[in-house]
Amino acid sequence: MSNRIILLAHGSSDRHWCETFEKLATPTLEAVDGSRIAYMELASPSLEDVIAEGANAGCTSFTIVPLFLAAGRHLRKDVPVMVKTLEAAHNVSIQLAPPIGESPQLGHAIRDAVVTELQADTQ
Repeated sequence: MSNRIILLAHGSSDRHWCETFEKLATPTLEAVDGSRIAYMELASPSLEDVIAEGANAGCTSFTIVPLFLAAGRHLRKDVPVMVKTLEAAHNVSIQLAPPIGESPQLGHAIRDAVVTELQADTQ
């Protein structure tokens, strides 16, 4: 496998929070061979662990898809520094995709969830 997709979430020490992101990631993890979820901090697996695992398995290219609604400080500053450090440490190429919140499809998914909730309230 030449490119591995990593779904990156912030991370939390609250296991329930992590389970929510793992549930959201499951359809992608099942559909995209070799894809993984990783956390910036406070949870496992860390981004570093997932990159190291992939590099040890022969993967040389990674694409990080941030499960963030917008590009705040973490995506503008912290994650790019992590990417450069991990590229150098593991001799790999890492592309950072825009945050998932910038996808127009997410807006449609939110709309659909709201409409479904409203319909459930009227029944």
